[in-house]
Amino acid sequence: MTNTIQFPWQQEAIARHSQRLLHSYQHWTGTSLLNVSGTSEEIAQALFVLVSHGTQADPIFNYGNRKALQLWELSWEEFTKMPSRKSAEKIVQEERDRLLAEAASKGFSNFSAVRITSTGKRFQIQDGILWNLIDEQNRHCGQASVFSQYKFI
Repeated sequence: MTNTIQFPWQQEAIARHSQRLLHSYQHWTGTSLLNVSGTSEEIAQALFVLVSHGTQADPIFNYGNRKALQLWELSWEEFTKMPSRKSAEKIVQEERDRLLAEAASKGFSNFSAVRITSTGKRFQIQDGILWNLIDEQNRHCGQASVFSQYKFI
């Protein structure tokens, strides 16, 4: 029997991270990511794809909502061990690096990009937003992205 976390958003650290995602988005864009109130579970199960990674030299995903896990075809445990660079094919790594740098310097960036699932399926993201995450002391603690429009190619 595996020790699988079925509902990671019920963990206090993940609920706190969800609040950072929302606060940071509002801080950089001036708009609310969600126009609804609800529990951490309701937020995590929103209809858009929401992911984030930390500040490591080779950043590791530290959050993916249910829609993200389904899209990348990974469990929470697998997703939160994966370097975020593996979400993009090697051929587009330079563009991904440019996007991350732009968001790092400006606070956020709009983007469209091709990404790849864990099983090799390619998909085109349209109208995504990438932004810097800040913690409760306004220290940089990673980056996040959100998108609702994508199509497999």
